[in-house]
Amino acid sequence: MVDIFKILANEHRLQILQWLKNPHANFIAEDIEPEVSDYGVCMSVIQKKAGLSQSTISSYLTSMVNCGLLKSVREGQWTYYKRNEEKLQELASYIKNTL
Repeated sequence: MVDIFKILANEHRLQILQWLKNPHANFIAEDIEPEVSDYGVCMSVIQKKAGLSQSTISSYLTSMVNCGLLKSVREGQWTYYKRNEEKLQELASYIKNTL
């Protein structure tokens, strides 16, 4: 859990999780359809919205996948990301029951 809290301490990573909670409300429909329902949101779309470099966003997303907060799917040359709701539920239960 310590690694998850370290990741969530970064405002940009926290913002990405919030955006991915409801992609249709946070991204332009043309940028995420039709892939969003099957795969998630493309890394380049997240990078564009965040306004950060590709390498920074890639690092952020990789760390979030490695700790289980996000799931990634590679389709051709693109990588898509979506929230791992099971892991986020586990985190919520940990906070509620332990802290």
